[in-house]
Amino acid sequence: MVSIATWNINSVRLRADQVARFLTQEEPDVLCLQEIKTEEKHFPHQVFEDLGYTHRAVHGQKGYHGVATVSRLPFRELDRHDWQANGEARHVGVELLGAAQGMVIENVYIPAGGDIPDREQNAKFGQKLDFLERMAFWADRLDRPTLITGDFNIAPLDCDVYDHKALIKVVSHTPIEIAALDRFRNAHGFEDLGRKHIPAPERNYSWWSYRTYWQDKDRGRRLDHMWASPDLAAQSRSHRFVEETRRWDQPSDHIPLVTEFDL
Repeated sequence: MVSIATWNINSVRLRADQVARFLTQEEPDVLCLQEIKTEEKHFPHQVFEDLGYTHRAVHGQKGYHGVATVSRLPFRELDRHDWQANGEARHVGVELLGAAQGMVIENVYIPAGGDIPDREQNAKFGQKLDFLERMAFWADRLDRPTLITGDFNIAPLDCDVYDHKALIKVVSHTPIEIAALDRFRNAHGFEDLGRKHIPAPERNYSWWSYRTYWQDKDRGRRLDHMWASPDLAAQSRSHRFVEETRRWDQPSDHIPLVTEFDL
């Protein structure tokens, strides 16, 4: 069994203690982090080294964005795609070695897209859609067992948000974003593991705004995902979200997801 976790940590240096707590408690073999907000030279390598996560691929930048994959299993880094074509650090891909030989993990942080769901009025929204189109072009050529995971910044199903009617025109749940995400999924036939193991319409949120969190309201959205190519999806045995991290001191606005595979 191999367990893979993903978590938008919203600053790995600020929340290094929380990451260590999560790794000690859940013991995933691999953890994919998004929004690490630091360059590789300032990444808290020793925290992971001390916990046995001796294999790391860090694609960071100063103050914003950034992704990192840390692992107890050996891997080799494959690529760092710039699907936004602007130099931002939003992706790193690795291939597991050893007992999990051949499994590819693509760690991605899709842009949020700003506040206005119109590419003419909001350049960030257009960049998000273009990012997804480039991902779809890439996925069409995949020929290996692949897990793509991270913060997709899209809640695709009606039940993936606390109020579908209220959010249908809000960025992250608009029909144009969902259609773009569908094109990406269909390009490779990815299976949504979150809904394979927690079928719709069961509650399955992964993000809450800080404002509603402090109001103690369950106004969540499922923005974080783990999708697998068909052969790999068939080997997934469980999937869960670790919501208790919301109650930790100064939490991220996202929670971790964990999937186990019988390889």
